[in-house]
Amino acid sequence: MRALLADAGRTLVPPKDDRHGPLPPLLLALTVVTGLVDAVSYLALGHVFVANMTGNVVFLGFALAGAEGLSATASVVSMAAFLVGALAGGRFGTRFAAHRGRLLALSTAVQVVLVAAALGTAVLTHGRVTTPVQYTLIVLLGLAMGLQNAVARRLGVPDLTTTVLTLTLTGLAADSTPAGGAAPRPGRRILSVLAIFAGALVGAWLLSKAELALTLGVMLAALTVTALVARRVASSGADWTRPPGPAK
Repeated sequence: MRALLADAGRTLVPPKDDRHGPLPPLLLALTVVTGLVDAVSYLALGHVFVANMTGNVVFLGFALAGAEGLSATASVVSMAAFLVGALAGGRFGTRFAAHRGRLLALSTAVQVVLVAAALGTAVLTHGRVTTPVQYTLIVLLGLAMGLQNAVARRLGVPDLTTTVLTLTLTGLAADSTPAGGAAPRPGRRILSVLAIFAGALVGAWLLSKAELALTLGVMLAALTVTALVARRVASSGADWTRPPGPAK
């Protein structure tokens, strides 16, 4: 337990020679946002995911088989928006490959704009999720999540993809001491799982107590703070800003 807490502490407050610098805590903040986003998409936008594409593919299969409460169109639109966002993230990753801080700062600023547009849509429609509003929000949030996922992939911080936890959970068990592994980064992996869980929990609670706009507002606030911090640290020329080498 002490080892887990120590590793978690190093994730949140990285040492000066950490090759990932301030990236782990910033990516954990984006992981919390992922939980908020999927709470909104699943609970308020018709049982569809905009960040968890594995779930979406499964939902698409269910919908095509005639399962009730699921929309094949919504799943396809979400996946298409996610792919366009990921394409943009890939372009950003190529353009700013030499400086990971600037890459994160720019991509998070774009996410702020997309979520602000989603919030504006919810406010203008007084939280009524009509079909046009549903698909507008799916597209805006899908673009934001595709961008985030692609950028997190390019940043290359182990166990912090911000959206996918299956491999993280697998690694936590398969690489553990009882399994005969060296148990690398257990604290970071646990924090990643807890972050998305916390986001989903808070998102679901907010949706049950308040209008959709409030949940989107909390999401926007979290992204804005992350973008501002990312912009501040992006002025650094430290080693962590360079493209990551092979994981140790």
